[in-house]
Amino acid sequence: MTLLNHKHSTIEAAIASIPHGAVIMVGGFGSPGTPFALLDELLAQGQTGLTLIKNDANEPDIGIGRLIRAGRVDRLLTSHIGLNRIAIEEMNQGRLAVEMYPQGLLAEKIRCAGAGHYGFLTDIGLDTEIAAGRREIECDGRTWAIEPAIRADIALVHADLADAYGNLVYRGTAINFNPLMAMAADRTIAQAFEIRYPGSLIPEAIHTPCAFVSQVVQVDPVTSEQGRRAHAI
Repeated sequence: MTLLNHKHSTIEAAIASIPHGAVIMVGGFGSPGTPFALLDELLAQGQTGLTLIKNDANEPDIGIGRLIRAGRVDRLLTSHIGLNRIAIEEMNQGRLAVEMYPQGLLAEKIRCAGAGHYGFLTDIGLDTEIAAGRREIECDGRTWAIEPAIRADIALVHADLADAYGNLVYRGTAINFNPLMAMAADRTIAQAFEIRYPGSLIPEAIHTPCAFVSQVVQVDPVTSEQGRRAHAI
């Protein structure tokens, strides 16, 4: 069934719009919510010099792990890389610049960007390595660090359902970072297992409104890594 709408795209055309050197947010927490099909197409098309923002580095042979192994990622902003020995080796060899943030700080930095804020004040990590390089202010007798927001050129997200206008519905734990990142990038490309006609989704069930989505592509849950690992979660 073909749905005619300018946001409903082929995966090849959607990923071809990403330039070399792009700053890309990638949804997901481990496997659930990770847009594996979009990442595989990004690997196939050959964009280089990428900066990726993701909660974790996946494992070496899936998701962003494949891009890191291929040497396509120059910089990674994340909260955890312990499951990816290749990412650790690349970081230790100086070939991959890694910025580590506690998970809550990373999520809030992304959320603030989506809300249009410069950043936020926090006391997390004061007098620790986390605070290195941060500006601090005194307010009401307390010291606060200024934590800047993080914004990206592109967000790649995974949804369970979408419509041709780009309204998205996530399933279970796959919701994780996806709605935050969809709001914090100049353009959002979403993959979904099913794309329906506009008006067929229950409005109150929509997690990400179409205003935040630039393109949506349909992927097969049978062949998608997301489908094999996390569709039942």
